[in-house]
Amino acid sequence: MTIKIYNTLTRQKEEFKPIEEGKVKMYVCGPTVYNYIHIGNARSTVAFDTIRKYFEYRGFDVNYVSNFTDVDDKIIKAAQEENLTTKELADKYIAAFHEDTSRINVKKATTHPRVIDHIEEIIEFVKDLIDKGHAYESGGDVYFRTSSYDKYGELSGQSLDELIEGASQRLDDEELARKENPVDFALWKTAKDGEVSWESPWGLGRPGWHIECSVMSTKYLGNTLDIHGGGQDLTFPHHENEIAQSEGHSHEVFSNYWMHNGFVTFGGDGEKMSKSLGNFVLLRDLLEEVDPMVVRYLLGTVHYRSPLRYDANALSNARTNIQKIKEVLRRLDTRMELAKETNNETEQTQETLKKLEAAFVKAMDDDFNASNGMTVIFDLIKHINHYLEQSDVEQASLKLFNNQLEQWLEIFGITLSNNEEIDDEIEALIGERNQARADRNFQRADEIRDQLKDAGILLDDTPQGTTWKRVDN
Repeated sequence: MTIKIYNTLTRQKEEFKPIEEGKVKMYVCGPTVYNYIHIGNARSTVAFDTIRKYFEYRGFDVNYVSNFTDVDDKIIKAAQEENLTTKELADKYIAAFHEDTSRINVKKATTHPRVIDHIEEIIEFVKDLIDKGHAYESGGDVYFRTSSYDKYGELSGQSLDELIEGASQRLDDEELARKENPVDFALWKTAKDGEVSWESPWGLGRPGWHIECSVMSTKYLGNTLDIHGGGQDLTFPHHENEIAQSEGHSHEVFSNYWMHNGFVTFGGDGEKMSKSLGNFVLLRDLLEEVDPMVVRYLLGTVHYRSPLRYDANALSNARTNIQKIKEVLRRLDTRMELAKETNNETEQTQETLKKLEAAFVKAMDDDFNASNGMTVIFDLIKHINHYLEQSDVEQASLKLFNNQLEQWLEIFGITLSNNEEIDDEIEALIGERNQARADRNFQRADEIRDQLKDAGILLDDTPQGTTWKRVDN
């Protein structure tokens, strides 16, 4: 089987062929660190974390680079409002990003480059574009000459004439006067009074937004990437501009595959979630109210290209599914202690897992279809629950089931552990109830059953003993 990826550039699914056998060079645009991330930002982070982990599951060595934009107009404004330097502000929110995303089991990138650490490389990159005729200086600013790149607009499916018309309507007369062409974009900006700035051949200034990712991605991954990813909203102008300036610099294909995740939508009208619209939910606020694994499930189990609806119903469904996963893991753990200590798993178990593995890989190889992948995981859970109903189970089979389930859940960033202290209390009450029943003290047995039920614990008296499960009250 081969992995197929929907390539935004070609608008079709393509077989993934890495530049180097067994390796993936992957760059994903990270956040602009002027505030805590909202769940729309987190959706992109989780989507590509899942994709990365699936590549690793399939045996690839992934060099995963995701940047922090720490030089930006929003950062300058926020730093002034919080009475911090831009670096202090960025440091604060980078630390918060790692703290928040670690709670939903996002794996740190191989490299997390920052703009302020790459100013010299950015200046050299811009100088090279000027030398090659792809850029020009105007009043201390440097712009990319879009007319010098004949494929400009290909990623977003727009013609240069359409883009010029749109840009002409958006820009003021002063900016239009500085540019040769309305759609030309800034590589270097002249610093305003009081702004963070660096010396350059064009005077004091700072990088434009788009140039940052071109410089950092090619520094750590080479001129051609296997995959470049990010949110759907970055297709234009950010990624369009990255392609033009990167290929103008290297004369090589910048990225073989372009991947873009869908938006998180909010409210009854399906409006995109964003800070600018004021309809966002901060990830860290949500994690104070909701189990982090419920949040991870919500963000990571819809196909990455599809829009993700955020509402109470979506959270409730995620919570229910996480509870099902917790329950089967708890039952596996309980039966493991009582199962026969053998090293011989049944042929039926092996055959079941072989078929499920083929179905899981087929689902995920098809453009990382997380929704279909989770369907296979719940098929596995059904098989496990059916096996656990048998009076005699093999320990080796239980281990195989358990290992496969946990391995697949890890791809989706879902790790679950029982609260052993609470579980021990439940088991102690069940033991007391069993003794009460043996002593024919049915009143006490019923009291314990009702006590547990009120706490969301349902008991099931089976030939193998009393089992229990948690349910939502």
